[in-house]
Amino acid sequence: MKNIADQLPPEIARQIHPDRRKNEAEYWAVRGQLLDQYKGQWIGFADGRIVASGASPVTVFYEAEATGLHPFFICVGREDEPCRIRRATFSYDASYAGEALPVIRVEFRRVNGSAGVVLDRVIPDTAADASVLPWADCQLLQLTPAMGVQGLMSGVAGGSAATLSFLIWAWLDGQEYPCRLQADFAGSERILGRDVLNRLEVLFRGPSSEVIVNP
Repeated sequence: MKNIADQLPPEIARQIHPDRRKNEAEYWAVRGQLLDQYKGQWIGFADGRIVASGASPVTVFYEAEATGLHPFFICVGREDEPCRIRRATFSYDASYAGEALPVIRVEFRRVNGSAGVVLDRVIPDTAADASVLPWADCQLLQLTPAMGVQGLMSGVAGGSAATLSFLIWAWLDGQEYPCRLQADFAGSERILGRDVLNRLEVLFRGPSSEVIVNP
């Protein structure tokens, strides 16, 4: 498989931390030895070893990043499957012109416990594997390519594109939640995915056009 970092926009790829590239290359060198034990699991790989593993991508991502080793983050045996960002709801269907699109306001924080950037028109999307922000919003959060982990993402139409994942936090309803943020270098939508939504109770009250978090 082609190095994921090289599939990013060139100006972004040049800024990837060199240890990310090294750890990705070393992962592919030993990948065959990991299949029996770790197939289907998410892992963080750094310095020639697995530094975190498990079934929850957001949990493994956080544990791996906590090592400070700039690990490569991947699902063993499913490396070519992108993080799916689906938008299969009637709100996106042009034949339903005028239908309301549920949106919420979320504060995204680069550092946990510290104030971040409040963004509106964030779409709560239970069909999205992870949260997504346009690259311009990522820059508002002072995220840089050197801080990101290379990966793949896909939209409802299929295919895949290279992305960077960032370890950040989402603040809603007085609580802070871990967020596995994907940078979108082509789109403009803000999406809150299941990495955060699965930790919340969300009530969609369509007739009154309300989205209630933790009702």
